[in-house]
Amino acid sequence: MTRNLTVGPPTRLIVLFTLPLLLGNVFQQVYSFTDAAVVGRMIGLDALAAVGASGSLTFFLIGFTWGACSGLAIPTARTFGAGDMAGVRRSVAAGTVISAVMALVITGVGVSSAGALMRLLDTPPELLPDATTFLVVTFLGTGATVAFNYLSAIIRALGDSRTPLMFLVVSSLLNAGLVVLLVGEAHLGVAGAALATLVAQLVSVGLCLWLVAARMPELHVRREDWRLARGDYAEPLRMSMPMGFQMSVIAIGALVLQFAVNGLGPEAVAAFTVGVRIDLLAVTPLASFGVAVATFCAQNRGARQWRRIREGVFRTTVLALVFALVVGIAIIVLAVPMIRLFVGAGQGEVVSQAHRYLVVNGSLYVLLGSMFVLRNTLQGLGQAAVPTLGGVAELVCRVVAGLVLVPRLGFWGVCLAGPLAWLGAWVPMAAAWMRRRRVLIDEERLAALDAAAHHEARRDETVAGVATPAGTCC
Repeated sequence: MTRNLTVGPPTRLIVLFTLPLLLGNVFQQVYSFTDAAVVGRMIGLDALAAVGASGSLTFFLIGFTWGACSGLAIPTARTFGAGDMAGVRRSVAAGTVISAVMALVITGVGVSSAGALMRLLDTPPELLPDATTFLVVTFLGTGATVAFNYLSAIIRALGDSRTPLMFLVVSSLLNAGLVVLLVGEAHLGVAGAALATLVAQLVSVGLCLWLVAARMPELHVRREDWRLARGDYAEPLRMSMPMGFQMSVIAIGALVLQFAVNGLGPEAVAAFTVGVRIDLLAVTPLASFGVAVATFCAQNRGARQWRRIREGVFRTTVLALVFALVVGIAIIVLAVPMIRLFVGAGQGEVVSQAHRYLVVNGSLYVLLGSMFVLRNTLQGLGQAAVPTLGGVAELVCRVVAGLVLVPRLGFWGVCLAGPLAWLGAWVPMAAAWMRRRRVLIDEERLAALDAAAHHEARRDETVAGVATPAGTCC
């Protein structure tokens, strides 16, 4: 079901759009959460650490494709908001070509270099074989990951965030069953965990294709829509590549941090793995507010509804901050029981370090929630440069944490890396939004003056028509 976000109460529209995204992101994180929990319980601590050792590279893959596919959908949302259905179809065609090329490149490079990348990260020798295997299977599934991310993004661009949620629920439940079957019953080890995720994502892709074919004629690309000129690729590339690069820059920082953690030993790697899995489960829903506000801003930008953009950003920020505060408190209170889902008895040091990681991060989720809203607001308004600058700031902060703080502070340096990166990204984006907000106010005033002038001209025409009716002789 498509939804026009340019009319109606902004708060109600944003909440209705965000809730399915929020729940969907929770279920999407259940993929990695389930994999890690089953591997840790059924195989052992070393296998759990091996999955975690490849986690930064997996994040590099998923983060880049998620960011790039979200960027590809922004022109779709803008043209839909402007009522340009031909433009919608052309943007979908261009995005499909770009995403297909992206999937082929990532698959080829990732599969061929997985082992070398794991050695480059100084992965402990006892973890290297399983970590490489998990990474290879994950890279082989790049096509399914890109296809699902892109299809979900263009479906959301038309205002439907509910149906992708249902597909995610189905695939998450399927993944949970498959990972138990393939790891526990078929004894495929960590490869079984990665394969379960791949199969579940393929099912999600099939469901998205069915939805587009059956219920979304706006996305039905015609033969003439594939005759794309070079200019048709310009806006999708201009939005997608910086957003993908921004996420990959963040992932590079995570890789440097993973390198530092690997040097602390298998227990620290396992603690970091558990902490990151729980942390992602908690904070990924915050990204839902970002996706919602990006779609809202893109559609209203197409419709030139400047006041609605300012109002929508303010109300989304309030919602995100309240949610971040509640989730942060919940994570701090429930950290230890959640950690125990991953590790068995006798792993007190792993539990202690993971708990420390979650307390530090959970205390500052409010900063992260604000950062998500600001980043996606600017992207929805067509400004890709500042969010990319924010991504570079995140990279610098994580590199500093990995190369300076971890050697001096140990695992405390790992705990501080995330909050420092969030702060580094927040500063330039907050400054950019304040400048852009003033521009929107000016645009709103100009639109009001134009409307008043148009109304005055129409009134003068009406008065003149009454004063000199047709057929009157001078």
